[in-house]
Amino acid sequence: MKILMVNKFLYPNGGAETYMFRLGKHLQNLGHEVEYFGMQHKDNCVSNSANAYTGSMDFHNSGALQKIAMSFKTIYSKEARQKIRLVLESFCPDVVHLNNFNYQLTPSIILEIRKWERESGRSVKIIYTAHDYQLICPNHMLNTPSNNKNCEECIGGKFMNCTKNKCIHSSTLKSIFGTLEAEFWSRKNTYKEIDRIICCSDFMKSKLDTSDTLRSKTVTLHNFNSIEESKKYEKKDYILYFGRYAEEKGIRPLIEASKRLAQYEFVFAGSGPLENELNDISNIKNVGFKSGEELYRLIGEAKISVYPSTWYENCPYSVMESISLGTPVVGADIGGIPELIDDGKTGVLFTPADCDSLTKAIDGLCSNDDAYSQIANNCSKDCFISIDEYTQKYLEIIQG
Repeated sequence: MKILMVNKFLYPNGGAETYMFRLGKHLQNLGHEVEYFGMQHKDNCVSNSANAYTGSMDFHNSGALQKIAMSFKTIYSKEARQKIRLVLESFCPDVVHLNNFNYQLTPSIILEIRKWERESGRSVKIIYTAHDYQLICPNHMLNTPSNNKNCEECIGGKFMNCTKNKCIHSSTLKSIFGTLEAEFWSRKNTYKEIDRIICCSDFMKSKLDTSDTLRSKTVTLHNFNSIEESKKYEKKDYILYFGRYAEEKGIRPLIEASKRLAQYEFVFAGSGPLENELNDISNIKNVGFKSGEELYRLIGEAKISVYPSTWYENCPYSVMESISLGTPVVGADIGGIPELIDDGKTGVLFTPADCDSLTKAIDGLCSNDDAYSQIANNCSKDCFISIDEYTQKYLEIIQG
């Protein structure tokens, strides 16, 4: 089978890319042909036979007029249609697997896939893995950044709320274009052309199912384990947070909890806009961004890890990596997080954004040696679906 993976970034940038590269490699190992389409970038690590990619869109280092011109391209991209057509004609895929494509590639590529299908006489399945809530929420998070409140006002196609609440980077202009993008493709009913939508959590499926267009297409398939081999590390006496230092990640409640729990050492690994908030707190050590084996060791040696997000997380690899490396997780009971933590068996759930609940959960797990040992012994990579099992189910979805 020939499978064309589509994603705006074709280099390691986040969870969506981790997912796509691992799945693509495994499909190739099983004998399938896999190519990739997205933006041109110096760090791209995958390719296609037509050597066709869209130009990179850099909003951070562009002038005002360039930004406005690029903003229109986030709604509809003639270039993306032309470039993916070259790949379709060269590769002739049986399946086009969409990942993150809105704004940089735009849903216009869906129109081109169907046009090529009609003109070539070939049959093409369009599969989409939903890594966020983009199809029903212009800022993709179901969250209003100005007040860090979870928000469902756009559900049901009420996309003007994105502009009203300045939901995209707290910018009126960016939010207007986000609203226009969502309205344009909703009125064209373009997403009806997607055959199947893979949701990485039941929670995400429940939100996408609020759309009449999407409801009949969704299926839940939790992400596969990103830890390939069982690893055992000698435990050390620290509590770990790793990830982005941002409001929606629940950093403020965690900082307050760490102050209340002065008897414990906290290690923070990451970066982000709230980094200065970690300064001058005696029991917090900020080690900065870590990756690869250095990060795995930091996770594996931690007594527990904490995942305190306040937004509707989907299926965070951070939770899966911790449990897979033998580290119990204290996680917020929100979004897809409780689908990954077996409360009382592989970790403890707490009320999101509630510092009292978070403090109690951390202390309760760390101060009871017997309960901790039992929970830690339950944590392993076998708690989650393997890449082999995932791929088998994935192929069944494609062929179904």
